[in-house]
Amino acid sequence: MTVPVYLDHNATTSLAPGVLDVMTRYLAEDFGNPSSSHLYSHAPRDAVNTARLQLAGLLGAQPEQIVFTGSGSEANTLAINGIVAGRTGQVIIQATEHPAVLETCKALTARGIRVTILPVDEYGLVDPADLAASLSDDTLLVSVMHANNETGTIQPIAELAALTHAAGALFHTDAAQTAGKLPFTVDELGVDLLTVAAHKFGGPKGAGALYLRDNVQVSPVIRGGGQERGLRSGTENVAGIAGLGAAAVFAEKHVAAQQVQCTALRDELHQLLQHAFGRRLHLNGHPYLRLPNTLNVSIDGINGADLLAVCPSVAASTGSACHDGSISSPVLAAMNLSAGRAASAIRFSVGRTTTRDDVTLAAHAIIQAAQHIQAK
Repeated sequence: MTVPVYLDHNATTSLAPGVLDVMTRYLAEDFGNPSSSHLYSHAPRDAVNTARLQLAGLLGAQPEQIVFTGSGSEANTLAINGIVAGRTGQVIIQATEHPAVLETCKALTARGIRVTILPVDEYGLVDPADLAASLSDDTLLVSVMHANNETGTIQPIAELAALTHAAGALFHTDAAQTAGKLPFTVDELGVDLLTVAAHKFGGPKGAGALYLRDNVQVSPVIRGGGQERGLRSGTENVAGIAGLGAAAVFAEKHVAAQQVQCTALRDELHQLLQHAFGRRLHLNGHPYLRLPNTLNVSIDGINGADLLAVCPSVAASTGSACHDGSISSPVLAAMNLSAGRAASAIRFSVGRTTTRDDVTLAAHAIIQAAQHIQAK
């Protein structure tokens, strides 16, 4: 069986070089509990502290500002529920957030929290003026993701954070799709809280982190033995955390080069498809304020799910999994795409391991699959 070309790096990535070796040590040799009082705890505890320093280096933060979690979704939940706990007021998000944010905020409404959802334009961008108009004296938190996982659209986080701070509220961003893909620091973004997911940038699944600016107080979501300064109890996933740290080191070293590489491959794929389909091909997302690796397109008259189903040689994702024309993606719906265009959407996301041959093979396979569907 031919291995398909993998163009789904926004869903997950393979481990970066060296990460597996680091993880294996803490699964086998240095397997102790970091919270134990004997010798077996020393190496695991050191590994967690080292990873905290390594991730802080990637983010331009201090190690004591990093709290490890079990995933990016958990970090989002800790950020939002941790700020809101025991308080009343308003939380502001935007319409194309990750479900971890959307569903957490949906649950907040049952607790009396007023949740305001900002609209986005046809590119998926939030208008800072809409945020300014929505802020109020009782706004507790604004949460806007750094870049969208489906379209790659990058939000003006620094501007949105500045508006939020001027109103006396805190700002959180879900940076799961940008950490390790874009060079930035938490100070450049101006955020108070920031979410990271290890498996999006060459680390393992089941490991995430939340950056907390100094003096930002959050209530724990998981209580217990008091690990992670009492903010996230539970025995640490030492191997996963160590892998996250190793991936952060690799990403910090290579992020600029990978940004250039991915942009070139993304644009080459776009050009090949554009040449084949002409005006029938539509870009979903911002033309340049977009992740360097992400290409979300629709082909007129071709259902995205149907296309991928007859194209097993390409591993990609569809923005709409429904065959009846309904829009299953809240991201595409929020951008006011037509039902047909949303149903046709396919997301290609290249990555560190993608080659020009991969892009060429994928483009030809997609073109042939579309021709096959049209012939039928």
